[in-house]
Amino acid sequence: ANLPYNIATNLVLTVLDEVPAVSRLLVMVQQEAGERIAASVGDDAYSGVSVRVALRGKAAIVGHVSPSVFYPQPRVNSALVAIERVERSIEQHVEDELIDLVRIAFNQRRKMLRKSLRGRIEENTLESAGISPTSRPEEVELDRWINLARESTKIEL
Repeated sequence: ANLPYNIATNLVLTVLDEVPAVSRLLVMVQQEAGERIAASVGDDAYSGVSVRVALRGKAAIVGHVSPSVFYPQPRVNSALVAIERVERSIEQHVEDELIDLVRIAFNQRRKMLRKSLRGRIEENTLESAGISPTSRPEEVELDRWINLARESTKIEL
């Protein structure tokens, strides 16, 4: 698909979340959106979107498209992003918690998790999940986010 840039990220997330029959995606998006979709821990573009996509699949930028191939020419570069679905067995309440925690944490991405998640997650819960309380959201890989969501929901049950 050549997705309109203003809806690309939400559409990709919706398809991954709600249409499990789709096992592979190849989308053309604005380069910046593609970088966020395919980013890993340590990449500047790593974001909540990166975590949410990684929860459902493995994404990679497989090509770049110059503005010169479009008429009229946009002022942005485009990227082709391939996403291969990965099946994970995560309980629905844990997945819901993970998505909520990622949203909260990345809204304040420069803050340490102990501060951005204060009132929601205790420091010892972060530590139980294998996350340093002084970590920032962009330093936490998917497996640790899953651990944190599991630890968090244990307390609530």
